[in-house]
Amino acid sequence: MNDRRGFLQRILGAGGFAAAQAQTGSASSTPPPQLPHYARAMDHRTLKQSSFDRTGGNHDSWPIPPGETHEVFAAQGPGVITHIWFTIAARSNDHLKEIVLRGYWDGNPKPSIEAPIGDFFGLNLGSYVHYQSAYLACSPGRSLNCYFAMPYRRAARLTVTNEGKLPVGAFYSNIDYMTVPSLPDDALYFHAQYRQAAPCVPVKFTGPEINLDGRHNYVYVETRGRGHLMGVTLGVLQNAERWWGEGDDMTFIDDETKPVMTGTGSEDYFLGSWDFGGRDGAVPFGHHFYGAPLIVDPERTGGRYCCYRWHGDNPIAFQRYLKHTMEHGHANNRGDNFFSAAYWYQDAPYTDFPALPPVEERIPKVRTA
Repeated sequence: MNDRRGFLQRILGAGGFAAAQAQTGSASSTPPPQLPHYARAMDHRTLKQSSFDRTGGNHDSWPIPPGETHEVFAAQGPGVITHIWFTIAARSNDHLKEIVLRGYWDGNPKPSIEAPIGDFFGLNLGSYVHYQSAYLACSPGRSLNCYFAMPYRRAARLTVTNEGKLPVGAFYSNIDYMTVPSLPDDALYFHAQYRQAAPCVPVKFTGPEINLDGRHNYVYVETRGRGHLMGVTLGVLQNAERWWGEGDDMTFIDDETKPVMTGTGSEDYFLGSWDFGGRDGAVPFGHHFYGAPLIVDPERTGGRYCCYRWHGDNPIAFQRYLKHTMEHGHANNRGDNFFSAAYWYQDAPYTDFPALPPVEERIPKVRTA
């Protein structure tokens, strides 16, 4: 897709390893504008790590017993992960919430990626939904795909941990990557973080329902450093009747006291409108940069939504601080269940993550009490 290819091309080109320019007698070696980057000579090395059967047989997957961690990727030297594909056969119906994906850059002992595997791939309510977007997709056959570029300077490591009580019978993996001579100085590290509020705590008002400071908002991500936010996925499980999405998105950028950007409603942030069609007219949708591919029992107790929004057209850049938030209901007056993942790039390979909730708390359940 154009933005993804352009992103990789800028990373590779800036580092001087995407294409070896032909030497000519011309005063300029700039290629003609109609020549795509893939038609130019390249000097990276394309590689793959997978779960193929090392004996030459056809058992091309790994079993993962309860409580065990399996390393699915390990590489040394500068490189870029360009694509991740997984598919899973597991006995537990909750395996998308029980299996945790973690990613470590440059030997850091703490992960820069930490999320239940379903949430990482936009399946925030623990069930499979077919959809296609710019960076994540779930295809028929329950295949999970990620196209975020993940650069690393010295080393990279990805693991999956089965935190459930039942074994994962078969975990299939194909991870495409490239090794390169070096990365540009401004290459940033990919991060993905899971959060939840199950339930969100509604604010009780005695007067007008007004929220200007965002103190009680749901927080997708809060981090310090320099980088840019690429987007979020969100699963909502309703604990009450009526529309859950009157909450505004509020983003704090390099200023912890007030939001720099405030939106007009949750469905507007996910680039839908009018309650995604309302109680009786909502239709699931999925597009390049936005979507709500799962809408079940809309605006009813037990209603389920999965949404995503990518900022690839205009990543939300920060120099010192970022907090990306959303109200849960107008002025935080609702108490639904939110499960989310945020995706961003940052100059350091680790930022402080809140503790991952226990697996029992990650399973979506209606909470009406």
